[in-house]
Amino acid sequence: MNDQIKDTWYYIIIQNPGISTEQFVGYTDKETKITFIPAFKTKEIAQQCFLIMPKDIMNNKYEVQAIIKEDLVDQAKKNNYDVFLLDDKGCVIKKIS
Repeated sequence: MNDQIKDTWYYIIIQNPGISTEQFVGYTDKETKITFIPAFKTKEIAQQCFLIMPKDIMNNKYEVQAIIKEDLVDQAKKNNYDVFLLDDKGCVIKKIS
């Protein structure tokens, strides 16, 4: 086994995957006004939480996808978003970025 650091992966929700309007799903907390991208440890947790998340299923498609932590954090910072790790009920576990 080598000494390389293993990459950390998270699961996020993608809106309109595979087309030009593809984007990460993000939210704004009504009380704090913090904008954030929800991230999850597993695909199953992401799918469970997605069931209770606000979304527009009439006009958009959604898909759970894996993303490497560094790419997620970079994209979030470029768009002035934080990243929060959530559980299956949508509760914040910790801030990732």
